[in-house]
Amino acid sequence: MTGGRWLRRAGSLAICLSVWQIASTLKVDFGILTFANVPSPGDVVTAAFEFIRSPRLFAHVSSSLGRVFAGYAIAAVVGVSFGLVIGRLRFVGDLLQTPLELLRPIPAVAWIPLAVLMFPSSELSMIFITFTGALFPILINTVHGVESVDPRLIASARSLGSTRSAMLLEVIIPGAAPNIVTGLVIGMGTSWFCLVTAEMISGQFGIGYYTWESYTLQNYPEIIVGMIVIGLLGMASSALLKAAGAALLPWNSKEGRL
Repeated sequence: MTGGRWLRRAGSLAICLSVWQIASTLKVDFGILTFANVPSPGDVVTAAFEFIRSPRLFAHVSSSLGRVFAGYAIAAVVGVSFGLVIGRLRFVGDLLQTPLELLRPIPAVAWIPLAVLMFPSSELSMIFITFTGALFPILINTVHGVESVDPRLIASARSLGSTRSAMLLEVIIPGAAPNIVTGLVIGMGTSWFCLVTAEMISGQFGIGYYTWESYTLQNYPEIIVGMIVIGLLGMASSALLKAAGAALLPWNSKEGRL
C-alpha cells in the first residue's frame, strides 16, 4: 500500500476521532441524536488500558474466539460441501432450495430461544448461533461459484476423459474458488455479529457479554471498548482469510487484493 493511501486512511480516522471528541465534550444534542452521555475518546482509551491490564481480557477474548471459530469451522465444512453438491446436482438443489430459502432470512437472534431449548448448554447454543450466521453466506456463494464455472471448461474436461473426481478437483473447485473465498470472508463477519448477539443474551464470558454487562452497569466507556475489540477481532480474522485467499488464488487478485 502506498504512502498516500496510508495518509488518507489515517486522516479519515483522525477526522472521525476529532468529531467524536468535539461532540462528546460539548454534549451536542441534535434532538433525535444526542452525545450527552457518550464518553469521549480519552475516557475510552483509559478504559481500554484498564481492560488490557485486567485478567478479564483473556477470559472474554478467549471465550469469544473459541465459540466463533468452532461455529465457523463447522459452517465452512458444511457450507462448502453442500454448496458443491447443490451446485452440481440439480435435483438436490430442487429438493433443498425451498427450505434453505425459508431459513436464510431468519436473523440469528430469532434462533436463540430455540437454540436454548435444543442444546443442553448455553455454550453449544452460542456455537450453533455462530454456525447459523456463517452457514448461509458460505453456502450461497459456493453454489453461485459452482454454477458460474465456464461450461466450456467442463465440456473440454469431459472430452479429455475426465473422471467425476478429477472434474471436481481440477475444474469445479478451482473455478468456484473465488466465490467460495468471498463466502468464507462474509461468513466470518456474520459469525462475529451472531456470536455477539448470542453472548449478550446467553453468555457468561465473551466480548458480547462484556459489552452488555458494561451497559447494565452504566460503564459507558467500556461499552465502546467492547465494540472496538469486536471490530478489531472481526477485521483481523477477515483480513487473514483475505490474505489466505490471495495467496491460494493469485490469478484472482488485483493489486495484491481479492
